[in-house]
Amino acid sequence: MPPDADIATFLLSDGKLTRRLQDQSVPTLLTLGALRAQYLQAHSNGTLEDSSVATVRIHLGHFVRSLGEKSPLQSLTVSQLQAHLDRRAKQKGRGGRPLSPTTLRKEMSSFRACWNWGVQAGLLQGPFPNRGLRYPKADEKPPFQTWQQVECQVAQGGFSAAEVQDLWDAVFLSLADIEAVLAWVRQRALHEFLYPMFSFAAYTGARRSEMLRARITDLDLTGRTIVLHEKKRANKGRRTSRRVPLPDVLVTTLTEWLNIHHGGPQLFCHQATVRRSKKRRGEPGALTRNEAHDDFKRTLADGPWARLRGWHVFRHSFASNCAAKGVDQRLIDAWMGHQTEEMRRRYRHLFPDQQLQAIRLVFGTEATQANAAADAQPPSASAG
Repeated sequence: MPPDADIATFLLSDGKLTRRLQDQSVPTLLTLGALRAQYLQAHSNGTLEDSSVATVRIHLGHFVRSLGEKSPLQSLTVSQLQAHLDRRAKQKGRGGRPLSPTTLRKEMSSFRACWNWGVQAGLLQGPFPNRGLRYPKADEKPPFQTWQQVECQVAQGGFSAAEVQDLWDAVFLSLADIEAVLAWVRQRALHEFLYPMFSFAAYTGARRSEMLRARITDLDLTGRTIVLHEKKRANKGRRTSRRVPLPDVLVTTLTEWLNIHHGGPQLFCHQATVRRSKKRRGEPGALTRNEAHDDFKRTLADGPWARLRGWHVFRHSFASNCAAKGVDQRLIDAWMGHQTEEMRRRYRHLFPDQQLQAIRLVFGTEATQANAAADAQPPSASAG
């Protein structure tokens, strides 16, 4: 027997082991607060966008408040998660309405990703205990509708405040509406970059985050294209991008804007000193998400377009106008980035007058007369 061997271990292992095996079990005292802190730290190095890290921090914060920061994770059960879901489902979200099942699922997805990272890091064992969770039923979002359609529905009455808000969230702008909005912005915008930015959103369908990270070097005015850098990642942590064509009217607007650009690499930027902004700059710099949203609301406030909630309405409108003009779905997908089938169904529609024209081709007066005339024709000699 080796002189440094543990006698009991050596004998019980038939001489195969000399030392007791180290306990390989995962500590059961890992707390939710500790895992949350480690997960956020590990993903704040550029693995996720800053906005994504902020969202995950909010999501995990709900679990910390509900389950407790010192809650031991290894003993977490489905019943505890279900109790958390039931509590969250009763809480109010935007507009005083209950939290949507979509929101609850996104929060749980963030927690599952955090758990899985903990397993890979050797901090936890076993699958995330979410099997069998029951979520509230979700109501289907209203289809995208024109401004006039939404106005007519709201005027009829019978909707709650939350339902009215849902209708306005689903509004999209026709080409005439877009021209009217841009004309309003050109007259009322407080900052020089706003009219180019509104035009860019309307004619490219870009997300707010994509506009904020767009650089002048991404712009090819000669080739009439822009490279949009997406928030999502492809395989192996690569950032993804897509190339979007620019219509002539937008090329003209951007050319004029670049002639008076305030400086810096960002395509859209504030001056060094910005009124009503809490951010202090020593030189022209990129817009923040809050600044972009506030500028949007301030520009359209006290006017006919004040009901528009944010930049995303132009994304809805871009897709809807392209679909209404019969643009190939594959091109729309390429210009807008990855789209879910649910989103395609929502914007893959026609304008009301086009729907009427289509149905009249089948059942209208002219179609009925044409069908009757065809039925009255004698059979051809070759028939039968």
